[in-house]
Amino acid sequence: MAGESDAKHCTKCKRELPLAAFARDRNRRDGLQAHCRECVAEYSAAHYRQRREVLGKPVRERVEVPAGHKLCRTCGEVKPHSEWPRNASASDGLSTRCKACRAVQGRQGHLKRQYGLTEAERDRLAAAQGGVCCICLSAPPEHVDHCHETGRVRGVLCFSCNAALGQFKDRPDAIRRAAAYVEGIAWKPTLVAPGVYQLPS
Repeated sequence: MAGESDAKHCTKCKRELPLAAFARDRNRRDGLQAHCRECVAEYSAAHYRQRREVLGKPVRERVEVPAGHKLCRTCGEVKPHSEWPRNASASDGLSTRCKACRAVQGRQGHLKRQYGLTEAERDRLAAAQGGVCCICLSAPPEHVDHCHETGRVRGVLCFSCNAALGQFKDRPDAIRRAAAYVEGIAWKPTLVAPGVYQLPS
């Protein structure tokens, strides 16, 4: 372990530094590395940069992050820990992507898995409908609609129209009866005498 002195000489930067500035090394007589932590970090960063350049990969620049914050490599923003999902297996207990990026990638993955579409393809489909729901022709299209039997994508609907089709269980006969009902064709019994009802023909 270290001797009686409270300081140690770094053989790289030639400075006398406190013992806490050196990482442990059991193989050395004083139990500490020969280079200070700062010099080791600088060497590691240079070595990392060199390796990435040799492999033709982009080099991630070091970003100063304040305490209680983390850098999202997906969007490049530094955000407080409250904007990160938890990940118990990570060293800092946080996910590698912020909540916003995770939500975007989750939507992209859902579109691809469920409908075989990219976001660009979904947007082109919505634009081909004139930028509105193809049922009500007024609300913005936000939900991809598909046939539950064949899996074929039919269009992009607003939330209400998509929910309505779901409530009707995609049954054209029920949807036609609903349209007739709304247009004024009564499907309820008519009172023709006290206690006597006539069913619609």
